[in-house]
Amino acid sequence: MNLLAVVGSPRPNGNTAILVSRIAEGARTGGADVDVVRLGSLVVQECDGCHACWRGRSCTKDDDMRRLYPSIGASDVILFATPVYWYGPTALMKAFIDRFVYFNCPENRPQIRGKRAAVALVLEEEIESTWRPVMDFFDKSLAYLEMTLAGTVVVPGVGKAGEIRQKRDRLDEAFRLGRALVQTA
Repeated sequence: MNLLAVVGSPRPNGNTAILVSRIAEGARTGGADVDVVRLGSLVVQECDGCHACWRGRSCTKDDDMRRLYPSIGASDVILFATPVYWYGPTALMKAFIDRFVYFNCPENRPQIRGKRAAVALVLEEEIESTWRPVMDFFDKSLAYLEMTLAGTVVVPGVGKAGEIRQKRDRLDEAFRLGRALVQTA
C-alpha cells in the first residue's frame, strides 16, 4: 500500500508536519510505503484554466506538480494535511488541489477515481465553525473527483509551532488513522 502524504503548511517542522509524521508512523507500522511531500519546499503554481491537460498535452505550468502527477496516480491513499488559514486550507494546499483539474478529463480520471483520501487539519482556534468550512471544501472536492474520504483528524487549539506535542490524545488518534488507512486498503 502506498500512502502519499501531502503537507500543505509552510512550516517545515510545524504542527501539521508533526501530525503527518504521526499518521505516517502508523501507516508504516501497518506495512505501508509512505511518501511525504512538503508543498512549502516545492513550486506549485496556480491553475489558470487553460485545459491543456484535457486536450492530452502537458500542463503549461513547468513546475513541481508535473512530477507529482505520477505519484498521485500511483498512490493508494492520499493524505491532505493543512493548517486552517482564514477558514480555508493554506494557499499551498489550494494551489495543489486546483491542479487536480488534470484529473477531470476522461483520459486522466481513472488515475484518481475510487482512490481513498484522508484529511488532517490543525488550527489555533477551538471552535468547529472555524475548521468546518475546510472539511466541507475537502468533502465536496473529493466527491467531485470520485474519491472516497477514508478518515479525518482535526486538532484545534495549536497555534505555536510544536504545540501539538501537548495533544497526546490527538497524536494517538493520528497514529490510529495511519494504521486504519493500511488495514482497510
